[in-house]
Amino acid sequence: MVGINMEDVIGVLQTCKWYLVALGVLLVIAVAVAVGAHWIGKPLRGLVRGNAVLGAILSIVVVVNLIVLIPMSTLIGMAFSERATVSEGTTEEAKQLSERIAEEGFVLLKNDDGLLPLDGVDSINLFGWASENPSYAGGGSGGINDLYEKVSIQQSLEDAGFRVNQDLADFYAEYSDRPEMSINKQSWSLPEPPIDSYPQELIDGAKAFSDVAVITLSRAASEGQNDLPTDVSQAKFESNSTAYQDFEAGEHYLKLSQTEEDLVDMVCGNFDNVIVLVNSANPMELGFLDQHEQIKSAIWCPGPGHAGFSALGRILNGEVNPSGRTTDTLVYDMTRTPWWNSAVKTDYSNMKDMTVQGMNAGVPQDFSPAYLDYTEGIYVGYKFYETAADEGLIDYDSVVQFPFGHGLSYTTFDQSMSDITENGDELSFEVTVTNTGDVAGKDVVEVYYNPPYTNGGIEKATANLLDERKTDLLEPGESQTINLTFTPDDLASYDYEDAKAWVLEAGDYTISINADSHTELDSRVWTVADEIVYDGEDTHNGDLVAATNEFDDANGGLPYLSRADHFANYEEATAKGSDVLPDDLRAQYHINENFDYTTYLDPEAQMPTTGARNGVQLADLRGVDVDDPQWDELLDEMSVRDMVDLTSLAGYQTPAVESIGKVQVIDADGPAAINNNFTGDGSIGFGVATLIAMTWNPDLVHDYGEMMGRMCREMNIAGWYAPGVNIHRSPFGGRNYEFYSEDGTLSGIMATAAIQGCQSQGVYAFIKHFALYDGNSKMVSVWSNEQAVREIYLKPFEMGVKDGGAQALMVSWNYIGIKWAGEWSNLLQTVLRDEWGFKGMAISDYFRDNGHGFMNADAALANGVDAMLSTYGSGPNVPQDTSDASTVQYLREASRHILYTVVNSWVYENGAPQNGLEPWKMAVIGIDAVIGLLLIGAEALMVRGYLRRRRG
Repeated sequence: MVGINMEDVIGVLQTCKWYLVALGVLLVIAVAVAVGAHWIGKPLRGLVRGNAVLGAILSIVVVVNLIVLIPMSTLIGMAFSERATVSEGTTEEAKQLSERIAEEGFVLLKNDDGLLPLDGVDSINLFGWASENPSYAGGGSGGINDLYEKVSIQQSLEDAGFRVNQDLADFYAEYSDRPEMSINKQSWSLPEPPIDSYPQELIDGAKAFSDVAVITLSRAASEGQNDLPTDVSQAKFESNSTAYQDFEAGEHYLKLSQTEEDLVDMVCGNFDNVIVLVNSANPMELGFLDQHEQIKSAIWCPGPGHAGFSALGRILNGEVNPSGRTTDTLVYDMTRTPWWNSAVKTDYSNMKDMTVQGMNAGVPQDFSPAYLDYTEGIYVGYKFYETAADEGLIDYDSVVQFPFGHGLSYTTFDQSMSDITENGDELSFEVTVTNTGDVAGKDVVEVYYNPPYTNGGIEKATANLLDERKTDLLEPGESQTINLTFTPDDLASYDYEDAKAWVLEAGDYTISINADSHTELDSRVWTVADEIVYDGEDTHNGDLVAATNEFDDANGGLPYLSRADHFANYEEATAKGSDVLPDDLRAQYHINENFDYTTYLDPEAQMPTTGARNGVQLADLRGVDVDDPQWDELLDEMSVRDMVDLTSLAGYQTPAVESIGKVQVIDADGPAAINNNFTGDGSIGFGVATLIAMTWNPDLVHDYGEMMGRMCREMNIAGWYAPGVNIHRSPFGGRNYEFYSEDGTLSGIMATAAIQGCQSQGVYAFIKHFALYDGNSKMVSVWSNEQAVREIYLKPFEMGVKDGGAQALMVSWNYIGIKWAGEWSNLLQTVLRDEWGFKGMAISDYFRDNGHGFMNADAALANGVDAMLSTYGSGPNVPQDTSDASTVQYLREASRHILYTVVNSWVYENGAPQNGLEPWKMAVIGIDAVIGLLLIGAEALMVRGYLRRRRG
């Protein structure tokens, strides 16, 4: 949960500064009058001084009223809003659903000798500090709250019938608490007792207790200013021993620390049956699993939320047959990957003068212009490894340990594929899955395609996920037939260099069903006779207008990885880029301080109608198309002030607009739990997004989205700040836990299911962060070519909008090239609305009172951002010139999108909701009345006393 912290307090104080200055002036005047009364004769002196005191009190009351009713109104209203919690029945259903997600999401990576499920084992030793302190979730908006009990690893095993070595549990519990990893503080320390701190009797006792040892290894991350360290020696990290360094200079965070290596050696030296739990949403280097024959099994179990660990014991005892699949490729050596030299941001060396000061937990935090070069192009994750192996660049088995889509089961399956049939523009085939083993289980049908490639032509990977389905629970010998359909459009590639359009090249396309991205089970070939270029009226995948290059300015002229001549340019394309921004681009780069606020003003614009009385109310337009003329009649009724408040104060809510009958509605974080950051109410937490995607079960994810929508409704929340669909471009992304996968298609499948489920409850889902925000990339310039942008990074957004029907969207903090993403009309207008047909509202990410020094409403509104995620302030979240006609036009269109989204939510499903005066404002009026009567009474008494003394 994201609480109100010192950053909010300081921001509010800055917003109220001039009110407080005015109060100070009035109090000084009152004191001056009281002192000056010394030279006035009695009894008038007493009357003057008394009135000076009353004037000071009245000044305080007036200024406090102005503060609470203007800059503080939204914050106070949300803090004192009606408390609403999730019912016990719904919470229990959510808990059970969370457990099912973990049951289907935990991935059995390895299971040598069939160690799992454990047979004839009733006792288990839990080794590793993280066994007592696992990661349950990420931090920040993707975190969970402390309102519900967390199911621990130990509790899970005990609930499944195992005894757990309590001596080991006590040893780890006494060693250290988990260092804080949150939006407010990032500590990368990995507390782990050095091997020499283990008493020999503890080890001897463990060997006597059980011959099974479970090692838990954990990594955590959070929304904040940093991605995971690629060089731990440069990060905030406390080593576990003075005798050695846990990480030598240059070593990264996703390999084992020295203490962890020692732990693995010690456990494997004393136990023959070892299970490793990988409790991390970020893939780790797990080569050690192959180096110790004692490690028979390994399970990948990212943060499972409050209740998800309940699944672990049931997997170990065989009650649950695991069916999860990896959503990322796990490699042996991350330093030998195409993204390594640009895994995390690098500050520009010639842009320090553009540094802006933000805050983190009330502590000043500098953000300098930085960059990330996405020079691997479309070859992200498995798309690179599969293609590089096919081209002879790498030896696959020595590079990849666990492929994308990998996951073992306690049973075996057979999959067979029918021929492909054509019906107009639709292609279809069937896959029959048969359980050939001895226990019930679920399997995943993974469909890939390998397109024809011409050396030096359009870049294409040899493996591309096309679709996927999960089977029902199949008993031994039982079969299920799954129908799959796709269109030729799904096989097209984007040619950004020549055609500048989507292209389906002629040739043979291999459609395969795989066990994972590398292991083909069956395949068919579908042939395209003639090339199709999607331009003019022939659009791609239902686009309203044909797509063409919109992101040339994000290219940066960089050398992008090419498959040509067997990846001949690999060394050049994957080398570290320059940290000097070229002079021509530097001249165009801006933050708020050097932004020309007249850039987007149009002197020819006509002032729209405002303040009309057309008799139209917002409730009347539920279900009315956003372009219907009735909307213009409604918008004509709004004042400029109405539109300014609606667009500038859209943090965790959108405000009431009395003139059109719009009530205040509440929006909330986040993807794991519904958290009202102002009332402190919250729901039970689900597993991280990575775990949800590891189920490879769209139906289950739909249930999750539906449950999030139900819980929102019970908490009186209309909008859900989720799902996050950015890409696991590298394992070091600090917010990977909040996103689904390294693959755009899988991410899109998951997002579509979650959005549809949530919006079935009348709650609009904010798909985020649009776009290319694939790490903690605040104020980071991302450089990429158009093909990668469209095929990889925009893919899940496109699917969420077109297939999922997303009604809301959150714009990211990063720069694309040299402009903040919110200033890219090509992205927010041309692609999002003109091509994809998005009709809802687009809001900024958290804005603060100052736009973090680089976001402002003038740039945002003119380019397609409809609202600023701010709860206070009259700074850059408000346009500078609200009397300008073009500014009012921008405000009007933004208001249209916000109102369209809100009126089609559950809030208006039964007509216009009641819109009475907020209780806290009624309380203010009551207090003001009492104070007013007291001041009048005091004044009457003073005047009466003055007159009596003068007559006497």
